[in-house]
Amino acid sequence: MESLQLAVENLTSPPVLAFVLGALAVVLRSDLRLPDPIHTWLATYLLLAIGLKGGHALRAADPGDLALPAVATLAAGVVVPVLVFWAGRRLLRLRLEDAGSLATHFGSVSVVTFTAAVTFAVAAGSEPEAFMATLVALLEVPGIIVALLLVSIAGGSAGWREALREVLTGRSVLLLVGGLVIGALATDQAFARVEPFFVVMFPGLLTLFLLDMGATAATQLRSSRSLTPPVVAFGLIAPVVFGLAGVAVGLLAGLSSGGAAVFGAMTASASYIAAPAATRIALPDADAGLSLGVALGVTFPFNLAVGIPLFLAVARGLGAG
Repeated sequence: MESLQLAVENLTSPPVLAFVLGALAVVLRSDLRLPDPIHTWLATYLLLAIGLKGGHALRAADPGDLALPAVATLAAGVVVPVLVFWAGRRLLRLRLEDAGSLATHFGSVSVVTFTAAVTFAVAAGSEPEAFMATLVALLEVPGIIVALLLVSIAGGSAGWREALREVLTGRSVLLLVGGLVIGALATDQAFARVEPFFVVMFPGLLTLFLLDMGATAATQLRSSRSLTPPVVAFGLIAPVVFGLAGVAVGLLAGLSSGGAAVFGAMTASASYIAAPAATRIALPDADAGLSLGVALGVTFPFNLAVGIPLFLAVARGLGAG
């Protein structure tokens, strides 16, 4: 009963409904799209806001509480891309470059999925640990490195050194890590001056961003010819497997029910910002429509509508046990 209530609450939340509206606009051939500069501005705002809030929360965090979750995060950054790469080669029969590209996307993390999970957990009364944004920054890069190394080991021509530089100096990592540092250094009085903009306005701007993401996802689904039934099935099954495993690992690492649910959403997500930038450089022969299509057009909306409430319900059930 609680799981059904959580699912209904998530499906009727403004961010999810805005995502549906954006997708519906594409189906109806409407021109409901945000200009690219506005989309870029919103993405920059979300990344910096997440970093600032997480960094400021680190000031009061006990390093001992962060140690095990950090180890679990780094482990996920290794295990997930290895499993996805294996599944891509053995089960989906993908080319080496395409399997590597799929592994980079699933090995990294979707910051927007993380944000939606935190927002939902807080609204459901299961507020996660404040240092979760630090774990997002830790998970952003390792999966991409591991996936590219797998391609190199398997005989591909992945230019992983150049890709690593692109990821580390890219907007996502710089804004997240930079925001963490700024938030950690800011005093309570200094942070209070920017809190109305970066904290109070956050849910509203996230809703606006997801409106545009809905249109982007629907467009990707319509245009991509690489999303075969097996690939789509993988995009639906993988987040359930990785997400539920992430919930269990998060609880074992000492996270609260809300924190474990968010950690599950992180491991279930697929990157569509940092990973495409890296694979474009390292794996130029990979089919970008396949990896980006499944990450943005299949896994992202699935996590938004089904995965997040599922992970919270399971985390609450296991946490109470």
